[in-house]
Amino acid sequence: MSITENRKILVFAHTGRKEARDAARQACKQLHRAGLVPVMNRSDLEALTENWDDPVPVQVVHESVALIDIELGMVLGGDGSILRAAEMVRHTSIPLIGVNLGHVGFLAESEESDLQETVNRIVKSEYAVEERMAIDIEVWHEEKRVHTDWALNEVSVEKGNREKMIEVIIEVDRKPISTFGCDGVVIGTPTGSTAYAFSGGGPVVWPEVEAILLVPLSAHALFARPLVASPSSMIAVEMMAHGASGVLWCDGRRMNDLLPGSRIEVRKSEKPVLLARIHPAPFSERLVRKFALPIRGWRGPTSEKEREVCDATIGEKNSSQDPH
Repeated sequence: MSITENRKILVFAHTGRKEARDAARQACKQLHRAGLVPVMNRSDLEALTENWDDPVPVQVVHESVALIDIELGMVLGGDGSILRAAEMVRHTSIPLIGVNLGHVGFLAESEESDLQETVNRIVKSEYAVEERMAIDIEVWHEEKRVHTDWALNEVSVEKGNREKMIEVIIEVDRKPISTFGCDGVVIGTPTGSTAYAFSGGGPVVWPEVEAILLVPLSAHALFARPLVASPSSMIAVEMMAHGASGVLWCDGRRMNDLLPGSRIEVRKSEKPVLLARIHPAPFSERLVRKFALPIRGWRGPTSEKEREVCDATIGEKNSSQDPH
């Protein structure tokens, strides 16, 4: 039996976009020709087969293939597509690798032009798997737990009425920090520090740094700075019982209504999200590339010894990412 036989790769695509459908067809063909088994969910496959002139066999997850038999998830789209795929595989150990067809695409590993290389690396099992911290969310009301959820990027507590702010009390490790009116509060992960929390003025946190971020949005308060807490901390946001209602968003995808007096508790999840990497590069390089940051004038280490130390450090970091 060849090393590729019966290896099943779950292909996700943003099928509402033509370029994503074309990329998914191309990926399925390349996987099939290499001896791997492309797998899709039923709705994505139906969107793909329409006007597909030269189709290849694609199996259907939950019908002909169980999730437990999937080796890897290949996501063709932007960060939203990766978050959607993460929802589907949340209760599995399937790593995800993203091919960016969106704009910034911070979670994606490669660009559309690298699709062939990405498939080749998957065929040869030349990828490393890294863990990304996720958060668990509980919503309490009148001493009853009324909702639970999770997020890879962030959970946000936002006003439900455009004309009314929400009044909140923020808490860290069961101790109150401050009370203020605001448009909302974002509680995020290091992965989410370049997403909604970044837009709200929060810090960029390197992925390997485990922490929980709290970023107030348009807060009316003297002290409403972003906070960075320990991953072992419990962050809570309490909505005033006499105030306005609100909404809870998890990764900008799943919404739940919040009644006045609701309490939202956020903790580090015991289960991380697994992302596959084929280009193990320093996060600083990804940051500069994705945000097109100006680095003109940078001269780097000033001596040969410093350059050797820098190169050795980067080499040790890359070699520590064992291939899957």
